[in-house]
Amino acid sequence: MVNKVSSSLFHKVKIGNIELKGNLFLAPVAGYSDAAFRSVCIENGAAFTYTEMVSAEALVRNNLKTEILMKRAVNETAYAVQIFGGQEDVMAQAAKIVLDKTHCECIDINCGCPVPKIVKTGAGSALTRDPDRLYKIAKAVVEAAGGPVKEGGTPVTVKIRSGWESKQITWKEAAQAALEAGVSAITIHPRTRAQGYEGFSDWSIMKALVEFVDGRIPVFGSGDLFKPEDAKRMLSETGVDAVMFARGAMGNPFIFRDTTSLLQTGSYEPLPVEVRIKTGFAELDRLVSETSEQHACLEMRKRFHAYSKGIQNGGELRKAIVHASTVKDYHDIFDDILKGE
Repeated sequence: MVNKVSSSLFHKVKIGNIELKGNLFLAPVAGYSDAAFRSVCIENGAAFTYTEMVSAEALVRNNLKTEILMKRAVNETAYAVQIFGGQEDVMAQAAKIVLDKTHCECIDINCGCPVPKIVKTGAGSALTRDPDRLYKIAKAVVEAAGGPVKEGGTPVTVKIRSGWESKQITWKEAAQAALEAGVSAITIHPRTRAQGYEGFSDWSIMKALVEFVDGRIPVFGSGDLFKPEDAKRMLSETGVDAVMFARGAMGNPFIFRDTTSLLQTGSYEPLPVEVRIKTGFAELDRLVSETSEQHACLEMRKRFHAYSKGIQNGGELRKAIVHASTVKDYHDIFDDILKGE
């Protein structure tokens, strides 16, 4: 029997002029959300995906590595490139470069990264606590992207945090600045910069942001989404228009499939082990084609570690994974599982 309450939580979303078939998104995850991983998330039901954050400074300086980060996945019909920086002129130049090189459907501004080397440049979560600078940067990017969406511009979105620390909660001021700058959506990760990724995210702030924005643009939620039930609870308790999986999707692109099923039918069935491992190999093959076998195999160690969780004798598999350096090494480790043995 279909759970009608849950079913109503799964719905289409619009970001400016972008129409999306669902409201389960993949967040920008540094060192993880490359085109190969985004592609398997899409195959498992992600309705929208974001690249890992790209340095505006690196783009302006023509750093070739940034082009790899921004590459569209083979099955991406719409995606966002996330950029970070602390100077509006550089961010504006970067936005133009992004649109010229990728023709992406959306540009996202990182106003939430808590990493010190990002913050000290005036970027990331430094912008959440500095609404004036956030406004200037967001406004410059909106203009560089062609102006307001209603005038034909590319949608620009921002991702913010709740504030700098517990005594400096600035999400409301940051959101107001973003609204005045003309952004098309706001994502909030309701932890402070001081928290980093520790402790718990405060979903009450997420709900308050939804009420503050009051339907003017969509609000997306991120933080502590590790299983389908978490997404259902966030949607129902906070009223956000969409949820954005980050760590919960790492090595588990199936969370999109399972959450869709939970929201539409009230239940979900985990996939067989061999299907999960096949997905890991699909990701490996795509990463090899995008980079090199050496890079892909080193990168996939942590990802196959996650794919192998819950498998019988998984500990022994993971001991072997940390030494895998070629595609053949991975087949030697997993082929028996793929054959159902």
